[in-house]
Amino acid sequence: MCGIAGSWDAGDRLERLRDTERRVGLLRHRGPDGTGARAGPRAALGHARLAIMDPEHGVQPHLSEDRRSALVANGEIYNHRALREGLGGHRFESHSDTEVALHLLEGGGTGAVPRLDGMFALACDRGDELLLARDPLGVKPLYLAEAGGGAVRFASEMKALQDAPGPIRELPPGCTWSSSEGLRRYYRVPGVAADVADDLADPEAAVRAVRAALERAVSKRLMSDVPLGAFLSGGLDSSAIAALAMRAMGDLHTFSVGVEGSDDLEAAREVARHLGTHHHERVFRAEDVEADLERLLYALESFDRDLVRSAVPTSFTAELAAEHVKVVLTGEGADELFAGYAYLRTLSGPRLARELRRTLEGMHNLNLQRVDRLTMAHGLEARVPFLDPEMVALAQRIPPELKLVRRGGRRVEKWVLRRAVEDLLPASVVWRDKAQFDEGSGAADLLAARGGPGPAPARRLGVQPRSLEEARYLEVFASLFERPEAMIPNLGRWVSSTA
Repeated sequence: MCGIAGSWDAGDRLERLRDTERRVGLLRHRGPDGTGARAGPRAALGHARLAIMDPEHGVQPHLSEDRRSALVANGEIYNHRALREGLGGHRFESHSDTEVALHLLEGGGTGAVPRLDGMFALACDRGDELLLARDPLGVKPLYLAEAGGGAVRFASEMKALQDAPGPIRELPPGCTWSSSEGLRRYYRVPGVAADVADDLADPEAAVRAVRAALERAVSKRLMSDVPLGAFLSGGLDSSAIAALAMRAMGDLHTFSVGVEGSDDLEAAREVARHLGTHHHERVFRAEDVEADLERLLYALESFDRDLVRSAVPTSFTAELAAEHVKVVLTGEGADELFAGYAYLRTLSGPRLARELRRTLEGMHNLNLQRVDRLTMAHGLEARVPFLDPEMVALAQRIPPELKLVRRGGRRVEKWVLRRAVEDLLPASVVWRDKAQFDEGSGAADLLAARGGPGPAPARRLGVQPRSLEEARYLEVFASLFERPEAMIPNLGRWVSSTA
């Protein structure tokens, strides 16, 4: 995991190099293990490295054999070994997964991006063209600032583009951008397939398919040359991931946080005892949240109330995990795939399917932004097995009535997922009611009563806070950045739709 930055046609060669090095300096939290930069005839690429694969030799920018092409990447390419076998004409300088992307893209351009299976944001300088790409679901971030005359600057976080001329906009998930082709989409979240009744309408068939796909998704994300662990809130999603990882590895560190006496801490202890993991936990207090708030908002790059609330336990868990490992597995995505949110219980059939697809499409600047920013703020890489494209495609083919099932007078969320993992975990965990991270950890109660300063920042920025609590976050957010107004169009807001 890393931070990347660079530019295209933005000044002379030396100016571009210095500008890129300065922006990379603002991303060092994403890559505390080293930096590198390179300026070609028209492009500059920079990289702050968190060394995961081939820590000794996998430095970036990667360079082609003739030194004409270069690549920097943030993320992991899980199918790099298979791709490497098909690139036999190239000489590799490392065992890094991202070097494979260089040789794939220098010859295939944007058309080769769909062959990458992973979470990634990358930039490839092909000499006469700059190519940018982002993974299908937007697990890893990438932003652009376009100025006049075709000059473009890009970076992993908006804070590194604060002084760049021109508006800031994100590269959407599942898209590529190149200096010659502009923006192109190569992936869309699939809708509910018309053939669901053919093979997945049977509940037992759906249960078996979910289990097999989740096992494959977890297995590929165990790829690492450094210690790997798992977040463990004690809820169904993180517990299922931890259980499968423990089965595959035989040894696993797990991490949980919460206020004293919180539901998450006790549930996580139960799961850790059941699985036999090396479990670590931290209890936080109101004063810890208050002391961490400004740093948290700077890392998060958002002021959305619900996102901030869930970012608090994420930050504390990431800080704890970074003391022991460099990679963690997390359970994000299960609620969007299998109908885990409480408001969804009023929906069914096509309406539920449409809403689940909408939530999946919006994850990149909500829950995925939270996980990326708060883990990277502590030099930690987070991987999300539930958002494997194979898993997403399968979940979209499962009938909605197998996700929300009526049992005992109530609708049970994520029913097919619960059934798929019920042999792995205690029944009290498998059938535990859904609690959002901020609620189960106790963070929501600590933050709910905190008021705001008044309407001035909201008027200036054209934002309508939804509460006094959010108004306070907006004021802090606005004070932390040089151009907060340039960031706001890229921010996600928590809304539920029942249309």
